Amino acid sequence: MDHRPQKEDPNRIRITAGGNLIQFEDELSVRTADITTAKLHWNSVISTKDARYMCLDLSLFYLSAALEYYEYMKIPLALFPPWIVEQYNLATHAKNGMVHIEMRRAVWGLPQAGILANKKLRRKLAPYGYHEHANTPGLWYHETRPISFTLVVDDFGVKYVGKEHANHLIECLKKTYKLTEDWTGSLYCGITLEWNYTDRYVDISMPGYIKAKLQEYEHTMPDRIQTCPYSPEPATYGAKAQAPLAPDTSPELDAKGIKKVQKIVGSILYYARAVDMTVLIALSSIAIEQTRATTKTMSRCTQLLDYLASNANAKIRFYASDMILNIHSDASYLSESKARSRTCGHFFMGWMPKNDKPIRLNGAFFVNTTIMRFVVASAAEAELGALFRNCQDGIIFRLTLEDLGHIQPKTPVHCDNATAIGIANNTVKRQRARAMEMRFFWVGDKVAQDMYDLTWHPGQENLADYQSKHHAGSHHVKVRPYYIHMDNSPRILPRAMRPSTLKGCVGTLKDGYIRKVPLPRLST
Repeated sequence: MDHRPQKEDPNRIRITAGGNLIQFEDELSVRTADITTAKLHWNSVISTKDARYMCLDLSLFYLSAALEYYEYMKIPLALFPPWIVEQYNLATHAKNGMVHIEMRRAVWGLPQAGILANKKLRRKLAPYGYHEHANTPGLWYHETRPISFTLVVDDFGVKYVGKEHANHLIECLKKTYKLTEDWTGSLYCGITLEWNYTDRYVDISMPGYIKAKLQEYEHTMPDRIQTCPYSPEPATYGAKAQAPLAPDTSPELDAKGIKKVQKIVGSILYYARAVDMTVLIALSSIAIEQTRATTKTMSRCTQLLDYLASNANAKIRFYASDMILNIHSDASYLSESKARSRTCGHFFMGWMPKNDKPIRLNGAFFVNTTIMRFVVASAAEAELGALFRNCQDGIIFRLTLEDLGHIQPKTPVHCDNATAIGIANNTVKRQRARAMEMRFFWVGDKVAQDMYDLTWHPGQENLADYQSKHHAGSHHVKVRPYYIHMDNSPRILPRAMRPSTLKGCVGTLKDGYIRKVPLPRLST
């Protein structure tokens, strides 16, 4: 049973088959759009002149396909209401207290229901000119019309230029399915969208999601505002700063506690990827401990929930842009347990950066923060590994953008490690660097193929620095407006001013840069 307020009948009751007990030999995977494809689609809508967005929901989509061969299940007679027993005379059909049922069409819970429904949709739409892009799962287009849509099971997110083209898709679907139309395009896959076509931006959020999860986990609201999702290790200096983190020696949780940690990580991950990326690194650090969680892990989960309760209504704003992919790459050396390092990438749609011009900010559609699987020997190798990982992801997004009609120039990539940039651009002599992980040098091949433009920028101008390491609460408060849309969110990222551009100015010299005014630092 469930309550779905966006449905025509919000009170939902379903009987499902035991799919875990059914063996299906054929292919089961269904190509559906992931959240990054949907976000790129929304960026495309707001950046395309006269484009609009709407949503469609097909009713009984899973129940529409005929099974290739019949399936069977049994239900205890005692579970049926008396009036159902009387109407279908089930008492005479029951055997050993069980009613046996033959399934001729798809039923919720059948493992093959999704793929059969998806195949039927493809057959029905193909004659009208609608097809799925080969490179981008879940992204559909029309052969001649200016319309495209992302598909997640039975939810359509439709971009169109001209209402007549949206009506064409609706009429094609109505010949086979019953559907619900939402011309405001305000809800897609649980994400709320607020479109402002006049000022050309869209806000995405998930109101009420965190409140529901806090109630589910019976979490008590904190007495005071929590500003830090994950407390960093105490700062160390000198030789100790390069030492690995001490292992967690607190008592291990029982099976019930471990299960709760896993549920928290799994349920918050979608919210984090969708709207609040400030908790991604905290989730990542907790996730690597979840199979052998300790009391310290549970306390970190409690702190994370406190932070979410204090910042429950996160929102990301996508502005209209030139639809040029921008990547900021960073890494933190030996910042995780077992002497491991972390890589981070900050991806957003924007404009081609210009020399000595501030970076124009836009909401991130993807943030990659992962722990490297092996121990690297230096900070430079960690940074090169981050470039490798982020440029790999960038190729996928470049293909998606080209499928959306946005041809990409050389993708600008910002990195704050001069050695890694020199290795990738082949501008430094590789001597000891030859001992680094061989596959990391793949980045240099892509630079030579004019796919990426790797440039060095200081830490304050690298948006990926924030997600590459844990910070104190004061730092989260200071930089949160750069990543989550707030009333004080800036539109540009201030640049560190170089001495050559400030001749005769009075300022302070630090890290080789003169600053006339205090700069909101993104790096600690």
